[in-house]
Amino acid sequence: MKCRETIIEKIDSIERELIQLSNKIHEKPELAFEEFSAVENITAVLERHGFTIEKGIGGLETAFRGEYHGKNKEPTVAFLAEYDALPEIGHGCGHNLIATMAVGAAIGLKEVAEHINGRIVILGTPGEEGGGGKIIMLEKGCFDNIDYALMMHPCVNNLICRGGLATRSIRIEYQGKSVHSSFPEGGINALQAVIQTFNMIDQFRALFPLKTNINGIITDGGGAANIIPDYASCEFSVRAATAKDLNVVVGYVEHIVKTVEKLIGVKGKITKGLMYTERYPNRFIDERLKENIAEFGVDMEYPDPSMKYGASDIGNVSLKIPSIHSYIKIADKGVNSHSMDFTKAANSPRAHKQMIKGAKAMALTGYDIFADENLRRNIYEEFTNTVPKYSREELR
Repeated sequence: MKCRETIIEKIDSIERELIQLSNKIHEKPELAFEEFSAVENITAVLERHGFTIEKGIGGLETAFRGEYHGKNKEPTVAFLAEYDALPEIGHGCGHNLIATMAVGAAIGLKEVAEHINGRIVILGTPGEEGGGGKIIMLEKGCFDNIDYALMMHPCVNNLICRGGLATRSIRIEYQGKSVHSSFPEGGINALQAVIQTFNMIDQFRALFPLKTNINGIITDGGGAANIIPDYASCEFSVRAATAKDLNVVVGYVEHIVKTVEKLIGVKGKITKGLMYTERYPNRFIDERLKENIAEFGVDMEYPDPSMKYGASDIGNVSLKIPSIHSYIKIADKGVNSHSMDFTKAANSPRAHKQMIKGAKAMALTGYDIFADENLRRNIYEEFTNTVPKYSREELR
């Protein structure tokens, strides 16, 4: 019991420092892989509190690893920090709070390091907003010696065990032959190829797996109305319940492009973005976090089965190690994330109070993982029985 009290007291003692850190990140929003100021501010706080810092991990300039040892090097609990902003609206997803909760949790847990067998890590994971920073870090081995991953996201609900969709972007380019529109039969219309791609995707929708969604835009359709365009391009966002279903849809799109090549006479090129996989929140970690955060007056709920999900690169992490991506309420329902209203909410006194509660709950949950062998056994038993094993080829 003394260790838990020490963790809480430590986080209370650095509350002002944590709020200042959150403010600094919020006041200088930086886009994916450009978060140099955020990293400097975060790592400066961690270094003051005794963490060893390694920057530029995974070949990403704005990724980092902070570490503090307990009595042994295993197991390793990692708190994940995100700190990239959105174009135009800044921290409309509240990543300043995510990063600061991770910092607070790591520092709080470090205070009882002499009583734990294991290693406390905080991973700085840049470029979540479309950059897939965690996916790149996974491929580069940054998670290879991590046993558990915890993070918390600001929201308009308090939620545990919320999943996420698999998604990836697909860019299609067509090369044809340009001629004046008075002689269309002499050209190969690349724009017509794009139009036929949209039409065929609509025709194939009935064959897509359940809960699949695909949406696209034309990114280049030519330069003048009286010229048959020799180049046109489009981009699609594909979402599905699982990576397996996502691959089915991508396979249909590839088939459609080959068909359009034959139909129109163009040459097609497909460029696929990183695959964000579906998410598998570990129920045992989330349930323990639910118990811990209840001590601070926060009642966690479970997602409505009909809730619409987004996607995040934490899904890829959850395939490798037991992970949670819980949600803490900082604004009322009706305030949409990725909006200016949420940007304002992410820097409010209400958000800061929730941020401190989230840091405490994650630190206590990390301590429970270190201290409770039965909990660790249950966590990995569920992970083994619940999370699918994809091949590297399936995730490319």
